[in-house]
Amino acid sequence: MWGYVKDNKVEEIIKFPRTFIDTENNIKHPRTIFNTWTWEQLNTIGLYEVVDSGTKGIDKFEYTSQAQYSYSSKNKNITTSYTITEKALDDSEAKDEDGNNILDVDGNKLINYGLKTLAKEQAKRTANGLISRFNWLVERSIYDSSKTIPDAVKTYVASIRTDCEEIETAITNCKTLDEFKALYENEYNDDMTIKTVNRIGRWSDDSEVETYLR
Repeated sequence: MWGYVKDNKVEEIIKFPRTFIDTENNIKHPRTIFNTWTWEQLNTIGLYEVVDSGTKGIDKFEYTSQAQYSYSSKNKNITTSYTITEKALDDSEAKDEDGNNILDVDGNKLINYGLKTLAKEQAKRTANGLISRFNWLVERSIYDSSKTIPDAVKTYVASIRTDCEEIETAITNCKTLDEFKALYENEYNDDMTIKTVNRIGRWSDDSEVETYLR
């Protein structure tokens, strides 16, 4: 990327080559200058290299503000910086700029769902997805009472429900973002193979019921 600097201030960020007007000298330059001119030549008309030097947040856990650009006359480039804000663990009521509750069309308060609520909902969806693979056995037993649901499947389904409850409990018990992040971290052996799958992604093994998967 390129940035246009005027009076030591970044006036514009240019992501793609385009026609550029040098307002100081009232000269219109073709887009080809961005790929054919040296940085020294581009600098003479106020165009400088943009260096993406800022640290960005982790999307799952943090918000990252739009880049802030600063011109360095010493290095003859433009550097970037970001403001990183942690996402909220808990739910909160949505507010407008004046601090008033934001309501839906029915007059109900809108809620900003926190990481914990979103993670619990995802755990429920995962559990339902794992269990739904055996729905055909339930349907079969309804239409043919002689066809029962295998005990191995019943045991597995119960285990998945227990897994989901334990994951939700672990999420509920988190008091800090670091504790919440830890639920997504695997434990590794010395050779970097996985020793223990993270709590969020750890579900009961289905090898005993593979023949019943649909």
